[in-house]
Amino acid sequence: MRLKILLYLEKKSKMIRSNHYLPFLCVLIYLVFISCISESEETKAKRIHQSIITLDTHNDINEGFFTDSLNYFQNTDTQINLPKMEAGGLDVTWLIVYTGQDSLSQTGYAIAAANAKTKFEAIHRLADRYAPEQIALAKTAKETREIWKSGKKVAMIGVENAYPLALDTANVKKFFDQGARYMSLAHNGHNQFSDSNTGEYDSIYMHNGISELGKQVIEKMNYYGIMVDISHPSKEAIQQTIAHSKAPIIASHSSARALCDHPRNLDDEQLRWVQANGGVVQTVAFGAYLEADKHKKYTEAKEALQRKLSQKNGFQLLTTNEERALDFVELRRYQEKYKRFQQSIKDEMHQLKQQTPPVDVADFVDHIDYLVAQMGIAHVGISSDFDGGGGIEGWQDASETFNVTLELVKRGYSQEEIEKLWSGNLLRVLEEVEAIAKSLQEKTRA
Repeated sequence: MRLKILLYLEKKSKMIRSNHYLPFLCVLIYLVFISCISESEETKAKRIHQSIITLDTHNDINEGFFTDSLNYFQNTDTQINLPKMEAGGLDVTWLIVYTGQDSLSQTGYAIAAANAKTKFEAIHRLADRYAPEQIALAKTAKETREIWKSGKKVAMIGVENAYPLALDTANVKKFFDQGARYMSLAHNGHNQFSDSNTGEYDSIYMHNGISELGKQVIEKMNYYGIMVDISHPSKEAIQQTIAHSKAPIIASHSSARALCDHPRNLDDEQLRWVQANGGVVQTVAFGAYLEADKHKKYTEAKEALQRKLSQKNGFQLLTTNEERALDFVELRRYQEKYKRFQQSIKDEMHQLKQQTPPVDVADFVDHIDYLVAQMGIAHVGISSDFDGGGGIEGWQDASETFNVTLELVKRGYSQEEIEKLWSGNLLRVLEEVEAIAKSLQEKTRA
């Protein structure tokens, strides 16, 4: 574009020397300037993106994608896998050992423990057996940096819901030994350790914060070096957790409640607690937590269009609940059919997005801007919640990760600031947690 404009200027140089063409010259110079700025932003963003560690703290997994024949070495029908990480320049993925909330019974605990074991083993198979030349499991901040320097992708492990620990705090050490480096006390539902933010919906709580057993789990996490995650507990539980923890905490996937009033987000008071604690809030690219009204309008319009076109195309469109009820083989078959259906209606979907825009990367970075303004650059990070409901226009999967860096550059963030947001702040907290754990262990040995 710039070359064409400059050649045109040279061709018209005689005319341009005349005062009569001075306004024309000013317009062309302005176009050249704008073109240079736009291109330099993308070039700068690419340089920054390639020179820093990009780290996403929350990617859910389905163990069906961790087999000899189907795993993340391939470009699976998941938002996160190695080919997509490579394409988008995402360096570190925190893979999540998630267990949904069930009854507080021995049967419930046993099922949850088995589920957690399956997911821990799946993550280890990826790094140890399926793709050891492409990805390695890191258990410390130092290992993360060393693996990144070697050219490999990095896997780390977070636990979403401490429920599988049952009533035995000794299991914290077992999770640590399997690689867990952050864990939330609760998820969607109160458990033996903590109240959940879901209590906001019915004003019913179990502990009015965290239980005595929950306090013991926090102490164990501090002792071994596992970051405490506050993304799902209730506000009272979060306050008590921060007060009880000897180490800084994280919110592994939450955004700003002032911009989107959702129980999963943190209000300004909570942000001040995290700042004072020295922790970090990992802003999450989840549409409903970024711009609820915009997300609702687009989702409703998309579902209405898809229902209409699915009938026309002879495709049976399932609801989210119907999809979740499928076993893994059935789900794979459905996803293949759905992908073909999506391809057949791409023109209609493009037109819909023009009329009813979805939540996008700009909305996401609005939350980053707000959190930085409230807490300071040292306390904000980035997460996607891929394969757990996350993904927005422009960052639908790991292959589009660069778009986040580009938007940050457009907003005026420096390389140092972008590095902090992508990984520096989270790794700093992990290092502090590691140092406190070492200190606590040394005291018990003295």
